[in-house]
Amino acid sequence: MNPRWIGTALVILVLSGACVQLGRWQFHRLDERKDRNDVTRTNLAAAPAPLTEIVGPDHVVGRQHDWRTAVVSGRYDAAKQVVVRYRNVRDRPGFEIVTPLVLPDGTALLVNRGFLARQGSELAPATIPPVPAGEVTVTGRLRRSEQGGSTSGGTPVDGTARLISGPGYAAALGLKLYDGYLAVEQQQPAADPAFATLPGPEVDDGPHFFYGLQWFFFALLAIGGLVYFSRQDVQRDDAPADATPNGSPDRTPDSEPVPAGTTADREQDNGVPPAP
Repeated sequence: MNPRWIGTALVILVLSGACVQLGRWQFHRLDERKDRNDVTRTNLAAAPAPLTEIVGPDHVVGRQHDWRTAVVSGRYDAAKQVVVRYRNVRDRPGFEIVTPLVLPDGTALLVNRGFLARQGSELAPATIPPVPAGEVTVTGRLRRSEQGGSTSGGTPVDGTARLISGPGYAAALGLKLYDGYLAVEQQQPAADPAFATLPGPEVDDGPHFFYGLQWFFFALLAIGGLVYFSRQDVQRDDAPADATPNGSPDRTPDSEPVPAGTTADREQDNGVPPAP
């Protein structure tokens, strides 16, 4: 019990406690993911329904609506189309084209029309397939507005953005938008074949379980190391000061016992005459 070891023990205990909390957080995220997967599976299995029957009058696509198939009709507003950059679909970088669909009641819904792979190092698609003229009927999956923390990527600038966000687009485009968007699966008239289909959801538990186990292992490893090295110090302190590592008495050449008598005495006792 000295200041050095007390300080070390406190630091290791704090770090171990932090590891335990991180492990619990990962298991909490696992529970959230399982709940979200249950909602996703239910929504994927649900029959298509009109948008107004799924989303309430608040016009907010919530977690309970995520990946639900909705059917909506209206007219595309091509003048307010947005190119979403830095997208990656099936390990291919590219762009997604988002066009507002103006509904009969005057509100509008952002529609992700599809993915265009990047050609070379271009910063924007060379050509974008035009929107169909007149009224269209779109069947697709509802998605919540994307969140980017403190980034402003959800607000279009010069017709481009990094995120798809109803509230972020509404002010920039001057439209009364739903908070959320629709990813196209089918469209009448048919969508341009240049668009690649968008991937579906990942319905699995993710890495959270193993991450949680790793954090708990780090906590046990830290405490185990503290106990091991503490015992090593205690054993060294308890060892006798005059003992060698193998426990035998520590002797130096000066402390070796000398037989009684001198060399001359021993020779005389054996019948050998002393040297002159």
